[in-house]
Amino acid sequence: MPDEMDTRPTVAVIGGGAAGMMAAYHAAQMGVRVLMLEGTGKLGRKLRITGKGRCNVTNDCDTQEFLNNVRTNPRFLYAALDRFSPADTKAFFEARGVPLKTERGRRVFPVSDKAGDIVGALADACHRAGVEVVYERARSLWLENDVLRGVCADGGNYAANAVIVCTGGKSYPLTGSDGGGYDLARQAGHTIVDPKPSLVPMTVKGDVCPLLQGLSLKNVGLKVIDTKSGKTVYEDFGEMMFTHFGITGPMVLSASSHLHDLSAGRYTARIDLKPALDEKTLDARILSDFEKYRNKDFIHALDDLLPKKLIPVIIRESGIDERCKVNTITKEQRRALLTLLKGFELPLHGFRPIDEAIVTAGGVSVKEINPKTMESKLLRGLYFAGEVIDVDAYTGGYNLQIAFSTAVLAGESAAMEVASGGSEPF
Repeated sequence: MPDEMDTRPTVAVIGGGAAGMMAAYHAAQMGVRVLMLEGTGKLGRKLRITGKGRCNVTNDCDTQEFLNNVRTNPRFLYAALDRFSPADTKAFFEARGVPLKTERGRRVFPVSDKAGDIVGALADACHRAGVEVVYERARSLWLENDVLRGVCADGGNYAANAVIVCTGGKSYPLTGSDGGGYDLARQAGHTIVDPKPSLVPMTVKGDVCPLLQGLSLKNVGLKVIDTKSGKTVYEDFGEMMFTHFGITGPMVLSASSHLHDLSAGRYTARIDLKPALDEKTLDARILSDFEKYRNKDFIHALDDLLPKKLIPVIIRESGIDERCKVNTITKEQRRALLTLLKGFELPLHGFRPIDEAIVTAGGVSVKEINPKTMESKLLRGLYFAGEVIDVDAYTGGYNLQIAFSTAVLAGESAAMEVASGGSEPF
């Protein structure tokens, strides 16, 4: 139970994830009392599983490049990024004993590749700053005559001069991101932009993906083609994986956030299995392998070129009999194989459910939040930070940086407001 004798102005933070811990720490640094309510019984649950447990904490780029990678409402983030930039995030964790490294695409990870180190640094910072953690679920805002008085939680009412909602979106509900923050915002009259999955795996019809389930492809090219216009709507190079339902992996997750109307048949994923080789060079490579295996069956001629699990599928899709001798394959058949290797197509069918999305698109309308403070324009003393806000970005550390930047701004703004007596509920 929090110290009832502490008479300092109080900031209540709802949510003990990335945004919640960062907001709580920075508010406490301003000298106010901070209560952090976390309903799952453990801090940083979602943060612990981000980046496959490695935690892509930020992207080491400048502000303009960062905003170019924000998909929804980038201009809303100018003040937040100005206050707490990717460089500030790096300095924050390194100053707390978490060395970082930068990988392809400027993605920043802990050197240990352990998300737990990031969670530990945030939790320790909160503890040292005197943040009081209450493991209870916030059920509603405590309002009296349209004035914010605090938070109503499982264990009772907690008085607070300001409340910061850091509950996340609707993705990964078992980690606490179950959409509860939207209900709190609605209670204050806020508009919620319809939550949708972003950075989410995609489904593919047919038996190709089930046959390839578990296969990871590295250093391949991916294009997503709009079949109506013929235009490429997304293109990247990197890693992807086949699952029983379709495809996932970093490139696929990024591609998903570019597709707004993923109706069956609208888009096709085209995979370049050998992007480092142009068609002429790849044809020469195939000819060399065919010469090496000229007296073998075709099924045994691709071992040097492709992962073993992929070979039967590629042979089937090429239309070449797997038992025909390599030295009987025609130029036209070889050309068909070449075309397939440079453009292996999968018809995209839909998105996986929102609870499998890394990020939720939608949330509290930014039109109703002051971008310079993260305070509600509708209810004095109410603040928002992180994924609960209608701001989302592509994969690469951008979304976690948004959580940190908005949280620092919200935490400091709320603390300054209550310390000055500007939000006094009692």
